[in-house]
Amino acid sequence: MSSREQLGRPYGERTATQLVAGALTGDEGSWSEIVRRHTNLVMSRVRQFRLTPQQAEDVAQTVWLNLLEHLGDLREPEALPGWISTATRHECIRMSNLARRSIPVDPTTGRLDAQDDAELDDELLRGERHAALRAALAELPAHQRELLLLLSTDPAPSYQEVSARLGIPVGSIGPTRQRGLARLRQTEAIRTYLATPSGAVLGEGGHDVLALG
Repeated sequence: MSSREQLGRPYGERTATQLVAGALTGDEGSWSEIVRRHTNLVMSRVRQFRLTPQQAEDVAQTVWLNLLEHLGDLREPEALPGWISTATRHECIRMSNLARRSIPVDPTTGRLDAQDDAELDDELLRGERHAALRAALAELPAHQRELLLLLSTDPAPSYQEVSARLGIPVGSIGPTRQRGLARLRQTEAIRTYLATPSGAVLGEGGHDVLALG
C-alpha cells in the first residue's frame, strides 16, 4: 500500500507510525486520534496515585504537551504507549511530591485540612468524566466542537452572538448543536467511558459526561 493510500485510511485504522507522521505535518485528525487512543492509558496511570481532579488534569495536560513537543524525537512510534505510560507515571510522582510539600492546614483548628476518601473518590470520578468529555470533543469536527464549547460557557451567549463569533447563520445553530451532541454520544471516548466500571456504576453519571446537552 502506498503512502498516499495509507493516509487515505480512516484515522481509527491507521498505525501509530502513520498517526505520528500525520501529526508532525500538523494534521489535527492524527493528533486527535493519538490522544483518543491513549487517554484511557493516561487515566489508568493517574488512578494509581491519590491525586485531586485538578492535579490529574494538570498531569494529563503536561503529558500531552510534552508528547507534542517531543513527537519528532520518537525513534519507534509503535512504542508510543510505553512512552506515554512512563511519562504519565513520572509526572504523577512529581505532582505527588509537590503536594506533600504543601499540606493545607485549617487555620481555625490547626488540623490538617484533608478531604476524606469519599470526597476524593467523588472528585476523581468527576475528573474522569471531564477527561472523557474532552477526549470525545477532540473526535468531533472542528465546527461542531467549537459550537458546543461556546454554548457550554456560563452564561451562554445568545444565538446572535454565536452567529457573529463563528460566522454561521442563526438558523443553523440549533440543528448543528443537535447533530454535534448526537455525534458526541457515539464517540469512542464516551462509549469507552460508559463501558468502564466507574461509568457503569454511576448510572446517571452518563448524563454528566454529556453535560453539554
